[in-house]
Amino acid sequence: MTSPPRTSRPPKRPESSGLAARIRLGAFRPESKDYFLLLGTTLFLVLLGLIMVLSSSIVESGLENDGDFTWRALQQATYALIGVPVMLLAGRMREGFWMRIAWLVLAIACALQLLVVATPLGVEVGGNTNWLRIGPVQFQPSELIKVALVLWLGLIVTKKQEHLHEFGQGIMPILLVGGGAIGLVLLGGDLGTVMVMAAMLLGTLFLIGVRLRLLVIPLVVGAIAFWLVAISSENRMRRITAFLHEHCTQYDTADCWQIQHGTFALANGGIFGVGLGNSAAKWSWLPAADNDFIFAIIGEELGLIGAVVVIGLFVVLAIALARILRTAPTPFGRTVAAAVLVWVVGQACVNIGVVLGVFPVLGVPLPLVSAGGTALLTTLFAIGVVLSVARDPGAPARAAARAEQRRATRATRTARGR
Repeated sequence: MTSPPRTSRPPKRPESSGLAARIRLGAFRPESKDYFLLLGTTLFLVLLGLIMVLSSSIVESGLENDGDFTWRALQQATYALIGVPVMLLAGRMREGFWMRIAWLVLAIACALQLLVVATPLGVEVGGNTNWLRIGPVQFQPSELIKVALVLWLGLIVTKKQEHLHEFGQGIMPILLVGGGAIGLVLLGGDLGTVMVMAAMLLGTLFLIGVRLRLLVIPLVVGAIAFWLVAISSENRMRRITAFLHEHCTQYDTADCWQIQHGTFALANGGIFGVGLGNSAAKWSWLPAADNDFIFAIIGEELGLIGAVVVIGLFVVLAIALARILRTAPTPFGRTVAAAVLVWVVGQACVNIGVVLGVFPVLGVPLPLVSAGGTALLTTLFAIGVVLSVARDPGAPARAAARAEQRRATRATRTARGR
């Protein structure tokens, strides 16, 4: 009697292949709405900045490089082509990676800034020693310190979460380390950058819930230090006194020249502007037309409508960062979102305020828009860190819920099989 032929069972699919498939699919999962809001607004500002740098720098580029009218714009475009992929790559990193490298990045940034203020490698530009030249490369370590502070604040706040209501154990160590890093920039005399960094440090602590009474003393000390450094330089004092005195409301060829021609450019633009590329101020009338005063060129060429659109974009950027701050699931995520919010939006307010005559000339660029490779790269990198927080704030909770549901399903099947 012959036995029936055996039917071969299909080979059991290993669980590892299913896990690999889930990992591959997880790489393409949809991101949060705040992620795309922040990413889209950032890319739009970078694109607008490239257009306006080309328009505002075309005259000075031609004068400096024997008729090469586009070299500054091409340089800025190169930095953008590097910075955008860096931002997207940073947006894929995990929180633990940033926390592991935070101290290292801060140490490297402070060491580079120390080279600026303590060695002949430091380069003075506009009365401030804030640039480092190593061979053919010239950059601003102070911008790297901003990024380092973002990462470091996220790490230290996470570790001291339970002591943030105490000045001695919680706030003082943060102020000592952060203030020391800012102090290195202060030694170079760049008061505008120092003001932005100090606002970033104290503003971050306030936004994550530190009580205002714990920040009063640091505010007073910072104001005194700011004033002492300001009066130590004749150039800085002239700019401040020119802003405070009435003679800046009349035509002046000395200290009021830049702010007055910025005002002339805005007035010339009217509501609809004179047209892209048709600015008169960029013809060697307005200093730093492609950098600190690029908002004046925007107002002249694109008019009041263009200026309002730029302000609106920064408002949208602030809303996106604030939403990420509110929904971030960890102290690190909330802290880095708060730091970048104060840094980018606060610096934009200072820059626009200078052009509008609200503040004295402080020498800070318009983030993501003004010419400047180091500033563009570091700002995009910092936004990338926030994108890594905003990818999907609810993903860990949903993943845990799905894992629990799978375990419950397997347990039910096992019970039924018995």
